[in-house]
Amino acid sequence: MTHAIVTGANGFIGSAVVKELLRNDVQVCAVVHNGHSDNLPDASNLHIVSYDLAEMSQLPAKLPLSDYDIFYHLAWAGSAGSERANTSLQLQNAQWTVEALQAAKEVGCQRFICAGSIMEHETIAAAYTQGNKPGLGYIYGGGKVIAHIMCMSVAAKIGIELIWPEITNAYGVGERSPRLVNTTIQKCIHGESPQFTAGTQNYDFVYIDDVARAFYLIGKNGKSFHEYLIGSSSARPLREFLTEMQEAIAPELEFKFGDIPFTGVDLPLSRFDCSETEKDTGFRAEVSFAEGCRRTAAWWKKLEA
Repeated sequence: MTHAIVTGANGFIGSAVVKELLRNDVQVCAVVHNGHSDNLPDASNLHIVSYDLAEMSQLPAKLPLSDYDIFYHLAWAGSAGSERANTSLQLQNAQWTVEALQAAKEVGCQRFICAGSIMEHETIAAAYTQGNKPGLGYIYGGGKVIAHIMCMSVAAKIGIELIWPEITNAYGVGERSPRLVNTTIQKCIHGESPQFTAGTQNYDFVYIDDVARAFYLIGKNGKSFHEYLIGSSSARPLREFLTEMQEAIAPELEFKFGDIPFTGVDLPLSRFDCSETEKDTGFRAEVSFAEGCRRTAAWWKKLEA
């Protein structure tokens, strides 16, 4: 791997992946939304291109000439918040992903790496369980499933290596979305006791530095037309993670379990198995959840100071 293209390069995961690639002496073309590049470093081996997802099919004409060998597609509109339930947007994301795959082939990339999600498996389980009434969040998961299936077929047709990493739950310094880790840490900072479901559902979290390293190693060593789970290799019931967070950053607060009903899907622990990722790519998460929470809480405190 010598020359990489990264879409969504200024985002939470995208910017971390760009920095990891640069650390490994990869020349990077960072494709950013409307010129936003404030999360990216000033580096001699980094070139920034401005674009919009709706222009994905025209991306090859915007890229500087180079011997690109790998394309990381990390851009995805509406990955957090209310837009996760926007059916039109999530369907469009799937189409844009296919167009990114085709652009990768057009500029000579041998490999295409897309940011998949553990929610793909949750979505399928939710949709095919008799009598279940899936929540609106599964619309986002459905977009990922559609993108995955369409890209597999198109990649096989046009002759490009597709690799599909699936992130469990990325968190850490740099993320501002209203997801579980962030909202809980903010409540702890403000001295509020957070409330949860019983927390018996299986879960996993993986710190952003580990996620970035995983994408690099998957791109370098992963096998074509394989899925690779990016997780901590220590999945367990959610309550155990949250108790670990409490002990790490707010031992004085009470974490209340059982006050909120759980309406999602509880995947078996086997679905969080990272052994194939470790075997094929050499990746294994290094940052514990307690340490990741301490780093993230310290970052939030600086932002609010």
